[in-house]
Amino acid sequence: MSGVTILGAGLAGCEAALWLARRGVQVELWEQKPAVFSPAHKSENFAELVCSNSLKAERLDSASGLLKAEMKLLGSHLLPAAEATRVAAGGALAVDRDAFSAAVTGLVEAEPNIRVVRGEAAAIDEGQPTLVATGPLTEGALADEIGRLTGGKRLAFYDAAAPIVTAASLDMEKVFAASRYGRGEADYLNCPFNKAEYEAFHAALAGAERARVHEFDGELTVYEGCMPIEVMAGRGADTMRFGPLRPVGLTDPRTGHRPWANVQLRRENAEGTLYNLVGFQTNLKFGEQKRVFSMIPGLEGAEFARYGVMHRNTFLNSPELLGAGLALKEHPNVWFAGQITGFEGYMESAACGLLAARSIYAALQGGALGAPPPETMLGQLVRYITSENKNFQPMGANMGLLPPLEAPVRDKRLRYLALAERAMGAMERWAAQTEK
Repeated sequence: MSGVTILGAGLAGCEAALWLARRGVQVELWEQKPAVFSPAHKSENFAELVCSNSLKAERLDSASGLLKAEMKLLGSHLLPAAEATRVAAGGALAVDRDAFSAAVTGLVEAEPNIRVVRGEAAAIDEGQPTLVATGPLTEGALADEIGRLTGGKRLAFYDAAAPIVTAASLDMEKVFAASRYGRGEADYLNCPFNKAEYEAFHAALAGAERARVHEFDGELTVYEGCMPIEVMAGRGADTMRFGPLRPVGLTDPRTGHRPWANVQLRRENAEGTLYNLVGFQTNLKFGEQKRVFSMIPGLEGAEFARYGVMHRNTFLNSPELLGAGLALKEHPNVWFAGQITGFEGYMESAACGLLAARSIYAALQGGALGAPPPETMLGQLVRYITSENKNFQPMGANMGLLPPLEAPVRDKRLRYLALAERAMGAMERWAAQTEK
């Protein structure tokens, strides 16, 4: 069986490499770090988490939970690594990002069928089965090579990362521990606003000075799923209160009432010494972040271990370029996986790597593999990125993608559970068929 070249050791690349290697395929995995770092990456390890350390909900009746369940059926190797390095996060799967990255790196480096090449790939050999999983920050010679193969049909967006603060610097007289609606343990720290505090914070945030994005020379397009908090503030006084600052399901123990607005802090590492500001992706200047975010109750003396940053992301125009098996229509020996395709999210990216690996494996055996069934979350994500779409933007798992039930169910929780159970049945059958 022919070998496979994989470019990029992120979530998608590592998931694909491990799946193929465990089936006897010789994999050459290229990773440009540590010789070259993107503006967002800091660690030399693989599968580095940049924007957040949350892999989202685990409940089967949630989009993220269903996605994980489908991945388990398809043989994910990254999910066990995540579960082994988890930190408390209520009903979500969140990880110590350094421990998770180290665990995945260890799995890859210990696999005898994977040869790691530390260096910057500059070309794509169309005579060799190749998976490009270099992520949305792909640049330089490889970006030019992708442009050559795709005719330059790429799209550019911007996304941002949230700041991280030290636990020791928080005012615990104002901050309280709780998860929404009391789900799970009290894994989040909450910073409650009253009406006056929130209005002053909103005014300061809406008027704060943003960092200049030097490398961009056109109209800035912000990805809706990772919107900077200051952009959200500019959309109206209550937009944040119905978004990441929503106070529902929480009670401020100091007042006995629901806060007017609330900022949640999620544990960043297993020791609980660092917390990130949930939903606070930002492109404010560092000094402005310190000034404005210190207005959050409990963060008046906060020490910032990392300020938020914003960076340019490049995605394929996948509806025009990719087939259902995630290979280029005009270059069928070249596959793409991960966020560069428009699969948006950590687990979505890894899942895309799993699907590409199965597609490559089928091709090596002389066959072809299309998308999973339309009842499944992964099947719908593939259909989304490969169907005609003039306003294409990245998409993450959401229940709205799934086709409706034959018999309507009014209760949303029960409806989502029925959709998930239908998806799991379809995925079980598809996984069994494609393993033959």
